[in-house]
Amino acid sequence: MTNPSFLMTLALAGVLIANLLTKLWLASRQIRHVAEHKHEVPPDFAQTIALDAHQKAAHYTLTKLRVGLIDLALDAVTLLGWTLLGGLDWLNVLTLHWLGEGMAQQIALVVCFSLIGGLIGLPLSLYQTFGIEQRFGFNNSTVGLWLSDLLKSVIVGLVLGLPILWLVLWLMQAGGGLWWLYAWAALVVYQLFVMWIAPNVIMPLFNKFTPLQDATLKERVTALMTRSGLTAKGFFVMDGSRRSAHSNAFFTGFGSAKRVVFYDTLLEQLNGDEMEAVLAHELGHFKHRHILKMMLTSFAVSLVGLALLGWLSAQVWFYTGLGVSPNLGGNNSALALLLFMLVLPLFTFFTSPLSARRSRGFEFEADAYAVAHSQASALRSALLKLYQDNASTLTPDPLYVAFYYSHPPASQRLARMGA
Repeated sequence: MTNPSFLMTLALAGVLIANLLTKLWLASRQIRHVAEHKHEVPPDFAQTIALDAHQKAAHYTLTKLRVGLIDLALDAVTLLGWTLLGGLDWLNVLTLHWLGEGMAQQIALVVCFSLIGGLIGLPLSLYQTFGIEQRFGFNNSTVGLWLSDLLKSVIVGLVLGLPILWLVLWLMQAGGGLWWLYAWAALVVYQLFVMWIAPNVIMPLFNKFTPLQDATLKERVTALMTRSGLTAKGFFVMDGSRRSAHSNAFFTGFGSAKRVVFYDTLLEQLNGDEMEAVLAHELGHFKHRHILKMMLTSFAVSLVGLALLGWLSAQVWFYTGLGVSPNLGGNNSALALLLFMLVLPLFTFFTSPLSARRSRGFEFEADAYAVAHSQASALRSALLKLYQDNASTLTPDPLYVAFYYSHPPASQRLARMGA
């Protein structure tokens, strides 16, 4: 009879290789497709996008893709290091030696794992900000601000993460056979709580939010929301330009406490008609309940995932097949949680076209709502400006789009609006 531990090792190796080959194939297609079309602006955009802007977007896309290949290799090596090469097993033994068995060791194992993973990714993150983004004129951050953001992120992560981590680990140990159901309920409440406090507690730690001062624009967007049957607690401008030249607009908060937030860079790029059209697009997401649908899907998927973890955590071969020696008479909750988090993305990657397609469908619906409640020409010109100012390529590979793009390419969005 085949050893289940060996089968687990074989499954990890197989899906890792399949993952790497698929991602390399998709990246090579995207690189080739963008490079082949960088010398000429697509006919549909020839009158609105300059050749130098089109080529800048191509070079920006190609640069990020090539650095992404390094990130892909680093992720694969790190995964093997944690699992089959014994990194997580070593860290577990080390924390057991320091703290002995108990909840303190379990939490320490997860925290140390997270900090080490963060340190491994720091050099590439620095290069992406101060190398790529700087070279293409998008980075406005300083090293001091970058370090400040990093420190704040760690502190916020610890303050918000440690209590829920303790609760989940405690439920895994004391909750019996249905611990995963109790943990899921706790995580749902936790996620809703974080979304509730984010606008007033978390986000202001990183950015400054000031009330929208443009009276004309404020009047226009207020009238748009009234026509749409929606209310907001206020309209705010976020100082996104402190860190990046990229721009965006978004809603945050629940119910009547919703806030409309504009990046200051967006206000500089778009005129009043275009701003109204962009806001109408965001309103379309609310009217079609896209955010609620995505939340419910996330909750359902997490329930299935935790149920699977509940079964796997009781199987010795799950640990040994991934390079870890479990404590046969002790608590392996943190080990099970970390191993599951490490290998799950390898398997879920192959379902990403489904979620990406759904997301692109939501964007089409929001565009249609915006066309019905604002000027279609204004939305078109706004999208063209945003694609150009954010250096988004106009010529992506279709298969790459199918796997990765949460928003439709510009050509598809504009064609759908025209239809």
